[in-house]
Amino acid sequence: MSLGQNLTTVTSFILLGLTDQEEQKQLLFAVFLLIYAMTLVGNLGMIDLICTSSPLRTPMYFLLSVLSFLDICNSSVFTPRLLVSFLIADQSISFEGCVVQMALMILHGTGECLLLAIMAYDRFVAICRPLLYHTIMSKSLCVRLVVVTYAVGVFISAVQTGNVFILPYCGPNIIDHYFCDIPPVLQLACSDTTVANIILLSFSALVTVPTVSIILVSYAYILVTIYRMRSPEAQQKAFSTCASHLTVLCLFYGSVFLVYVQPNPESAAAYNKILSVFYTIVIPMLNPLVYSLRNKDVKAALQTSEQEDGVEVGFISGRDYGEGSSRVS
Repeated sequence: MSLGQNLTTVTSFILLGLTDQEEQKQLLFAVFLLIYAMTLVGNLGMIDLICTSSPLRTPMYFLLSVLSFLDICNSSVFTPRLLVSFLIADQSISFEGCVVQMALMILHGTGECLLLAIMAYDRFVAICRPLLYHTIMSKSLCVRLVVVTYAVGVFISAVQTGNVFILPYCGPNIIDHYFCDIPPVLQLACSDTTVANIILLSFSALVTVPTVSIILVSYAYILVTIYRMRSPEAQQKAFSTCASHLTVLCLFYGSVFLVYVQPNPESAAAYNKILSVFYTIVIPMLNPLVYSLRNKDVKAALQTSEQEDGVEVGFISGRDYGEGSSRVS
């Protein structure tokens, strides 16, 4: 059966969006347009800087450029349509369009989860195993990890999307969301969704729990290593940077967990809609800011490129980590 189309009478869905209050739509349009513009400028700027600056052609920045690419794709799946929904009355999306949007959402969301775990491991090696960093985190390994990330993303996307659209949809067709997310779409199925919800919970946990575990273990080792630094100044800088990373990670994974990794994800539609804004729209804007903040290498590359003052984004560089690690007692 091809996505349950033989049993489907619904040919389109109606997305209710974030609000039905006309006076709020203009303000929200301006806010989300600004966020989307900052997302594109920040992430495209990082990709361009990394590709054109030879000092930034390292494993860490290669992974950061992939994260920026994922963030652009992820944000572009949702934000343009959300912006249009604030301007026009027609909120419909075709059945096929809903399938494509959900598939892309799962692909990029899964990829981001896996990539954040890889980046955390990269930082663990840079701080805790600095002498072996270039041996362990070789360019070929990074490329293979990115390929695996996309392969896993495609697999999870195919399973989860097929899990949703193999069910029959015969009406109603109103989705209480601003995009075709899994829980609100499942509510419209004309058959029992118990198995589908179990599959959703299982695969969501399969993606998030291991990646969160890798991130927490990596940062635990990083924080221990930082604590052993002799320089209070180096400690303060490293703790500050790690805190900013962990804050964004908590926002991303916290919202994902609350929406998908729960026994009954259909029970809090309005709550989930607000949470979804964080991992679909806000986090892609914050990532290039947080993962390059106070980065000497990025600042130097910007100066070399004779670019005007823009977004200063930062991740502790390998050089910074090396300096801190050399002082570990």
